[in-house]
Amino acid sequence: MAMPLDASADGYYCSRKLSGVTSRIVEINRYRILDGIEPRTVGLPTQFMIDFESKKLIPAKGSRVSRSVSFKEVDQIEDKLVVQGVDEGIEGVRDGVAWSLVISKSNGQSVLSVAGDGVAYAVFGVCKPAKDPQ
Repeated sequence: MAMPLDASADGYYCSRKLSGVTSRIVEINRYRILDGIEPRTVGLPTQFMIDFESKKLIPAKGSRVSRSVSFKEVDQIEDKLVVQGVDEGIEGVRDGVAWSLVISKSNGQSVLSVAGDGVAYAVFGVCKPAKDPQ
């Protein structure tokens, strides 16, 4: 039985904003695996908001990363919320990526998988319902 996107457990509603925090990034390329990557060096904020209404991941105020990223798909499977998108990156630079963010509705643990031209990132963190829905 499928659940509508607006009816998920523990406040993980697609009609509500989620607040996220990045805790660990691993970079994988054909030469090596690098752990402990600093989020801003790969264009990620350490804190962000997921706004389902505008379909955007928005860096937290005061973040060193200021560019929002749009997403196209939101789905649910088992007890997970899945948000997916593509991003062309910086104009004039070959840095476009496809990405998928999977959030556990039972505990908020999240994994962002990002794949680009010869590189991939696994980003671990946590998302929870935003205290201030604005």
